Amino acid sequence: MNHHLLPPLGLALSSGLLIPWLLVRARWAQQVPRLALAVWAVSGAVFAVSTALLAAHLTLPADSSHRLSDVYLGLEIPAPERLPALTGRERLALALGLVVLALPVAGYVRELLRARRARLRHAGVLRIVGRYDPALRATVLDHARPAVYCLPGSSRRVVVSSGAVDTLTKAQLAAALAHERAHITGRHHLLVAAAEAFAAVFPRLPLARHGGTAVPLLLEMTADDRALRRCTRDALATALYALASGQAPREAFAAGGPSAALRMRRILAPHSAGHPVLRGLSTVAAAGLAVAPLIIACCSFPN
Repeated sequence: MNHHLLPPLGLALSSGLLIPWLLVRARWAQQVPRLALAVWAVSGAVFAVSTALLAAHLTLPADSSHRLSDVYLGLEIPAPERLPALTGRERLALALGLVVLALPVAGYVRELLRARRARLRHAGVLRIVGRYDPALRATVLDHARPAVYCLPGSSRRVVVSSGAVDTLTKAQLAAALAHERAHITGRHHLLVAAAEAFAAVFPRLPLARHGGTAVPLLLEMTADDRALRRCTRDALATALYALASGQAPREAFAAGGPSAALRMRRILAPHSAGHPVLRGLSTVAAAGLAVAPLIIACCSFPN
């Protein structure tokens, strides 16, 4: 057996199976959504790189694949001039690893382009049927149902229905607008595209399956937290209640929507005692400890 398979295999199992299992059960994730989002993002990157190296290791014998392990562990970075000296089998391993790594990257680019085209089409419609309100710094759309949403990216704008302007108080409307602008300034559409791309490339992987639902919710909570810097909890919670039935395009971020009730409870509930950041870091450390025996086993074998 090629023992150099153990480190990438352990990291792939930890990032693809163990960490998602821990995250979906962790209460701290909703208390510190930015940390949880960082863990999801790092897990996706680690899984992509480790599966690429795992595929490359499978084509190499143990006596030469240790060089890939050295690169993986940061012990040795190959110089570009050494690439022409690779054997045919090593070139095959390198090509195979790059192909595996290119799958999620290509899916991510494809999802970004698809969402961008859809947002541009919707922005074109808004230019025709909507009107810009300089006081709100938003596009007002004539519709009786209260709704507030934003289009991120190159076509960035906040959209408010006339029903929301008539229904919400000044403080509630300001809170909803602050929430939407937090999505735009935070470039949250990039993480949504990554989660959707992962779900398309690895549909049965727990990391992709759970991340596809967890990441959008955590982004909404992150935007809530940023909006609370400019408004009160009561204003934001009551705005979410009024906008809960509002609709928005798939490529937009809506202030209300299906997650409004859960986010209202989170906003109004008193903060629990303890240190959620420390609990989050302990989750990551526990996953790292699960990989440590495999790395030690790998290093215990002679090259």
